[in-house]
Amino acid sequence: MGDGMSAARIVLTCGHECPDPEYLRRLDTDWTVVAGGRELSEAVEAAQASSPAPICVVPMTVGRDPGLVADAARALSWSRRKTNSAPVVLARQIGETDHLVGWLRGRAVSASTDTPSADALVIAAPSGDPFEDAELFRIARLVRQFGPIGLVEVALSGGDPDLDGAVDRCRRLGARKPIVLSAWFGTSRVAGRHDVVDGGPLLSDAALRGLVASRVSDALHGLVHGRDGVDDGMDAEHGHGFAHSHGPGEEHGHGHGHGHGH
Repeated sequence: MGDGMSAARIVLTCGHECPDPEYLRRLDTDWTVVAGGRELSEAVEAAQASSPAPICVVPMTVGRDPGLVADAARALSWSRRKTNSAPVVLARQIGETDHLVGWLRGRAVSASTDTPSADALVIAAPSGDPFEDAELFRIARLVRQFGPIGLVEVALSGGDPDLDGAVDRCRRLGARKPIVLSAWFGTSRVAGRHDVVDGGPLLSDAALRGLVASRVSDALHGLVHGRDGVDDGMDAEHGHGFAHSHGPGEEHGHGHGHGHGH
């Protein structure tokens, strides 16, 4: 699989969990890093026109942006209809929320070991929609469980509470040295602040490169067996948002307008 992977063109599609494409471009100049929607479609079309090698799209979400996966699937559903063009495949998203909890717990243990006087954690990430923001609070609660520090707060860049609000809450609850942990892919936004400890990036550069390579390898293996991941990606937003129920006697079937390629 090594030759196939080296020949494949890798396209990373990003949303609010990786708002700065340069953060990823610096890791590998062969990666094409774009936002979703039209930008992704144009990148795939350009790749199809330049070479017959397969194109692998990796959604850069760690579970809080299911719309990114669904948007990528919709874009690729058009691209795959082209005959005599390079094949396209949608890889699994770079991580699930369970991965994110584990990675944050690991960062918390490492940072608290380096700074024994730390007495609070702030889980920080850019704001998304209300459901994605609420998910970060759930993740923070799971990081707290069995974690090294009992006080865990959330900070939403561009949302509420922001980092200042989260740190102020830590202070009001008696903490003196909070550690800020990034729950997203990007450069830390605590540089120059002396009131917090920078917990470092969510993943090291080497770990992130390895994870992308793993997702691409798995996706290309699936492509060999006729699975392009697009139909599965269409279901990514299923269950996201408000649940709905029907009153007594209002039973009816749900005719979802998407196919299930299982």
